[in-house]
Amino acid sequence: MAEWLALRGAAVHAYDHRGHGRSGGRRCHVGRFDEFVDDLMEVQGAVRAQHPELPLTLVGHSMGGLITLACLTERKPSVANAVTSGAALSLDAVSPARVALARVLRRMVPTLAIGSGLDPAGLSRDPEVVHRYLTDPLVHRTMTTSLGAELLAAAPRTAARAGQVAVPLLLLHGEEDPLCAVAGSRTFHAGLTAKGSALRVYPGLRHEIFNEPERETVWQDLWTWLEELPA
Repeated sequence: MAEWLALRGAAVHAYDHRGHGRSGGRRCHVGRFDEFVDDLMEVQGAVRAQHPELPLTLVGHSMGGLITLACLTERKPSVANAVTSGAALSLDAVSPARVALARVLRRMVPTLAIGSGLDPAGLSRDPEVVHRYLTDPLVHRTMTTSLGAELLAAAPRTAARAGQVAVPLLLLHGEEDPLCAVAGSRTFHAGLTAKGSALRVYPGLRHEIFNEPERETVWQDLWTWLEELPA
């Protein structure tokens, strides 16, 4: 996707969240959700310093989508617009028992790693995408009780603040996403007031719409939306 966008003239930057991928920190852990937002603001500042003449678009997927929306509603970053994919606004896939467990254990053992409880088959209809996920040594299928509790608190808090988004926002979501329900994006879109904002829901697609067989259609929709926004 980064290469596809770069071929069309975009300068693409990406980073691993703290505790994920090649970034430092305890694996899949955060003390406060705001730490993720702090990191995004720092990365945004570094990107802007490299490209001061270009409009900046934030793109966030899943938990990254929630971080993007928290940033937009709480920090009002100096960006032109933003895009989310499968934003983690509705975490219905997490059982009530697991929610209760995470909140209780967080107070006693905040760094305890627990299983995410998410089915990898929900990522994509492309078996190769699921295989790469399952065999990637940088993917950890756990999270600490602190990260779990912070996600569960951040999702409803952010979902209630759609009206505070001040820039055009494109919400993308697979209708068959079993990990982050599409209802979260639909409800958030209904509360938006920023002109140019839009919602695109893809029938049949699961969580990682950027990695589904129809991925280039999704990429093109994103690019077309950006091109059609008023300068």
